[in-house]
Amino acid sequence: MAGNPDWLAKVKEEALEPELPIIDPHHHLWDHPGSRYELDEILADLAQGHNIRQTVFVECKAMYRDGGPEALKPLGETEYVNGIAAKSASGGFGDTRVAAGIVGFADLRLGNAVDEVLNAHIARAPDRFRGIRHAAAFDPNPDIRASHTAPPKGLLGLPSFREGFARLESYGLSFDAWLYHHQIPELTELARDHPGTRIVFDHFGGPLGIGPYSGKRGEIFEQWKKDVSELAACPNVVAKLGGINMAVNGFGWHKRNLPPTSDELVEATRNWYLHSIDVFGPERCMFESNFPVDKLSCSYGVLWNAFKKIARGFSESEKQNLFHDTAKRVYRLD
Repeated sequence: MAGNPDWLAKVKEEALEPELPIIDPHHHLWDHPGSRYELDEILADLAQGHNIRQTVFVECKAMYRDGGPEALKPLGETEYVNGIAAKSASGGFGDTRVAAGIVGFADLRLGNAVDEVLNAHIARAPDRFRGIRHAAAFDPNPDIRASHTAPPKGLLGLPSFREGFARLESYGLSFDAWLYHHQIPELTELARDHPGTRIVFDHFGGPLGIGPYSGKRGEIFEQWKKDVSELAACPNVVAKLGGINMAVNGFGWHKRNLPPTSDELVEATRNWYLHSIDVFGPERCMFESNFPVDKLSCSYGVLWNAFKKIARGFSESEKQNLFHDTAKRVYRLD
């Protein structure tokens, strides 16, 4: 899942607008057998010419505790990432501050009892812990893998989930939403019912392009535009623009002899970005890498070049929001 470096190296591009300040608001860190993406690996990607000032880590079920109460096992991930963030913050590994913000996991189906987990996360990373992601991506077709959290159908509407979700506002924590495109109306309902909680709409709502959705991109896009427009009417929702180069999106980049160029990425995905920016506005949008998951399909340098090409028609202040300021506001980064 961390990408084939030899294959990715076949397409190299000079970084466009190398001085443009960027916050990458969505990446992961892990060390699994045969798959490692820690400080050394992300720094190698960051060294591809773009001016990445800070990053935000988003939960991925890494380094959970081996024992103790089930609800508290995700604290291991926050401890693990906070250690990497502290290493980066020492200044001994470059100017970029990796994991300046941390989004962790708590099972919101615990209801009010989730307070214990939220307090414990904050206690372990008081300067960095910013939000919760409880992934909800579910599809009834067996060809479509559900989220790593094994969510049931209709997670976002469960009474127990809603009770736990309601606790986020009192802690000032945001909620990152990962789901599939046909679940967007469920997120809109959640956003309307909890207007005081900041919701971050991840990866365009996961427009599927494999299994039963293969060959239906145009049809899916038309319905997606309507659903996203309704979601954007909720002022408490902001959008992450990226994460559309995963295998599940069906573009098949990882199956090619050569990885895509930035021009190819733009040609294939531009309309998803432009519609999102149109309905949310640049002040509620932020480009994201979703690395190393999207590294299966393209290199870090090529991906950010694609973002910069998509943003060419925007003003300097709009670009500042898209690449830096929205992420800084949403994740309350220093």
